[in-house]
Amino acid sequence: MIQKLFRLTVVTISLFWVNTAWAEDLIFLLINESSSPVVSFYVSPASSGDWESNLMAGGFLDSGYEIDVLIADGMETCEYDIRADFEDGEVIEDFGLDLCDLGSYTFE
Repeated sequence: MIQKLFRLTVVTISLFWVNTAWAEDLIFLLINESSSPVVSFYVSPASSGDWESNLMAGGFLDSGYEIDVLIADGMETCEYDIRADFEDGEVIEDFGLDLCDLGSYTFE
C-alpha cells in the first residue's frame, strides 16, 4: 500500500497559460479505473488543434487512483480535448468535452 502511495507522484496537475482577471479556473477530477497507469496526459482547448504540454511529465496516475486537474489557462471556455497515454501503449483521445459540466473524467 505504501509503495502504491509513493508511486503516485502527481497529486494536482496545473495548466497555466495567460492569466486574465475575468477568467475562472476550471477543476475536474481525473479517475483511472483502467488496468494500466496513465503516463502522459494532455488537455487543450477544443479550438486549439494542438496538444499542450504533457501534464504528467515526471509522474503518472496509477490504476485505481484519481487526481484533481486544475486548468488555469485564462480562457473562458469549458470545451477541451484530452489525451492520455498509458503504460501498456494504449492511447485515448476524447474531443469537445464540456469539463465544466462533466466535473470528472474516468478512464476505464
